Amino acid sequence: MSDAIKILAREIISRGFGVLQKVTVRRRKFDATSQEISREVYDSGDGAAILLYDPDRRCVLLVRQFRLAAWLSSGRESLIEVCAGKLEGLDPARRIVMEVEEETGFGIKEPRFLFEAFMSPGVFSERLSFFVAPYSPADKTGGGGGLADDNEDIQILEPTLDEALEMIARGEIVDAKTILLLNYARLTQLL
Repeated sequence: MSDAIKILAREIISRGFGVLQKVTVRRRKFDATSQEISREVYDSGDGAAILLYDPDRRCVLLVRQFRLAAWLSSGRESLIEVCAGKLEGLDPARRIVMEVEEETGFGIKEPRFLFEAFMSPGVFSERLSFFVAPYSPADKTGGGGGLADDNEDIQILEPTLDEALEMIARGEIVDAKTILLLNYARLTQLL
């Protein structure tokens, strides 16, 4: 950690799915003066997200699932997303392979790492690792649908990349990690 920032106080507010804490720091500003800042920070762990694409059928694999926070905020009964999950102490590449099988029932071997990003760094400490990987119908190894222990209920979608991009334009896909990866696929001409 930088000498320009000093933690003055840290208070755990809640421990549940993640940890909500209030943190007070003193930091040196860009103009060399200092300021004291107090913020609530939520840590639910780091995660990984992956865009699966089928180069032969020119489609992508997305999942539809219920997200309580999104429903409370917008009334949307489900979100369309790329496959993603929490690392739970594992290496991001290893964990995303497991997550793909749990959620989609497809076995992938070598996801290609793209980049890391903070999705909402003003409040959340979560850092996501982003990947892409090819898949085909021959890679189907199981039923997918998520883990019952995690209360997951997942539907698989296989739109073409163009259809998925149109879904963004129509407001059907509103998940940031999905929008990032679909636009990455468009910009790099992945399909």
